[in-house]
Amino acid sequence: MEPRLILTVALLISATVTADYIRPLPRKTLQFPWDPKPSSYPQQVHISLAGEQHMRISWITDDKSSPSIVEYGTSPGRYDTAAQGESTFYNYMLYRSGKIHHTVIGPLEHNTVYFYRCGGQGLELQFKTPPSQFPITFAVAGDLGQTGWTKSTLDHIDQCKYDVHLLPGDLSYADYLQHRWDTFGNLVQPLASGRPWMVTQGNHEKESILLLKDGFASYNARWKMPFEESGSSSNLYYSFEVAGVHIIMLGSYADYDEHSDQYRWLKDDLSKVDRRRTPWLLVLFHVPWYNSNKAHQGEGNKMMAAMEPLLYAASVDIVLAGHVHAYERVKRVNNGKSDPCGAVHITIGDGGNSEGLAHKYMNPQPEWSVFREASFGHGELKIVNSTHAFWSWHRNDDDEPVKSDQIWITSLVSSECIAQNRHELRKILMAP
Repeated sequence: MEPRLILTVALLISATVTADYIRPLPRKTLQFPWDPKPSSYPQQVHISLAGEQHMRISWITDDKSSPSIVEYGTSPGRYDTAAQGESTFYNYMLYRSGKIHHTVIGPLEHNTVYFYRCGGQGLELQFKTPPSQFPITFAVAGDLGQTGWTKSTLDHIDQCKYDVHLLPGDLSYADYLQHRWDTFGNLVQPLASGRPWMVTQGNHEKESILLLKDGFASYNARWKMPFEESGSSSNLYYSFEVAGVHIIMLGSYADYDEHSDQYRWLKDDLSKVDRRRTPWLLVLFHVPWYNSNKAHQGEGNKMMAAMEPLLYAASVDIVLAGHVHAYERVKRVNNGKSDPCGAVHITIGDGGNSEGLAHKYMNPQPEWSVFREASFGHGELKIVNSTHAFWSWHRNDDDEPVKSDQIWITSLVSSECIAQNRHELRKILMAP
């Protein structure tokens, strides 16, 4: 065989063996045909946890006189309990929202299917409450938007047997076009009405207009989270507990320095965490602190400088972020380098946004970066018991059972880190 031919064959074999994953092309923004419904018909229904054994049901009606009532029970068509809630609306330039209803129901039984109806109108819906103890599974997807890839992500999540959806910012990508909030609400209703969606804000939720409109008006009105229940003064940051897990949702776009309300609230919240009752401690926010993608480099540095010492002292197990439209999993880290007592950081801002994937990475790959790939997908976090959890990431163009990245994570509660950091945590919490 000629030397040139041998070289050509060898290169082809090498390319076949080591070929990188081929990134998918972007998909178009979804189109939503006009679907007229009675003005009192509940639309954009989604649910969220609202304190111990309670659920907040949120929906919108065009009829401003529709009642904010939810009827519910454990048998189809039989509603033996009803709850009255509150309502709001907002104006945004020439846009006026429908009537936005928020009704808290409960107390509810754990791990139970409930059937419910909003405002005495529309279809009967159902949801399942999370379990009271391990195991519990979270679906995770950020930066969703309203594209063909969004639909693919939602279809894959629908195949996952999960209890709660965690979304680290950038929901609708309405970007000032307020009707896009409405189409997003209807797009996610099939999933968001059946399992609690716990969300925090991203940059695309801000929508502020200098001297005319404050930021996050649409987001705060539509996606009310349990901030009051967790002692927070802002819907942009809050916490909740579920089945042995304490989860803190922070605001990348709220003040976060040591003199801010958010920082003071975070210290107070962490002071109440009991790792015997909730051995797992998770944190979500939008802008990642550890990111080897060229997109959004350094944007989380100031928040990291202010808050990482506190999270490290509290022995946070896992940090989930979005913003970068790609996937990356990082080792346990602290202060810019691997640390066995630091948190596992995961960037999962690849839910399906219209801006496309961030496919340019820094080289060489930092020592703390384990796996990175620019693809659309979602994550699943199954916390099996007080010490072990299984994380998996699923590309949209694979079958949902295919795990493109996976790892077992051991909680810091089973290590010496909590005892080692206890003095530092106490010192930070007591600081004025």
